[in-house]
Amino acid sequence: MIIVLGNVTVQEGKLPQALDLSREHVARSRAEPGCITHAVYQDTQNPSRLVFVEQWQDQQAIEAHFKVPESRAFAKALTALAVERPDMTLFEAAAIEIR
Repeated sequence: MIIVLGNVTVQEGKLPQALDLSREHVARSRAEPGCITHAVYQDTQNPSRLVFVEQWQDQQAIEAHFKVPESRAFAKALTALAVERPDMTLFEAAAIEIR
């Protein structure tokens, strides 16, 4: 499983636009093959900071996601609303059963 953690701090006055873009992206991404979960959250200490948490079935699924034209357009549009370049880290993980 691939876990993606991302965040972006949005320019003052641009939060509503960034949230709309992000919600559309999340909904679209959830319908893609291999997407287990995809969500955006607003940081409680810094409301201008959006945090993305995603789980993908495998490396091929996330690579396909990055190639979707709408995903590229989203990244470009969100970057234009950001204070600085968005941050994203990918992790390869395995679920652990707790007994």
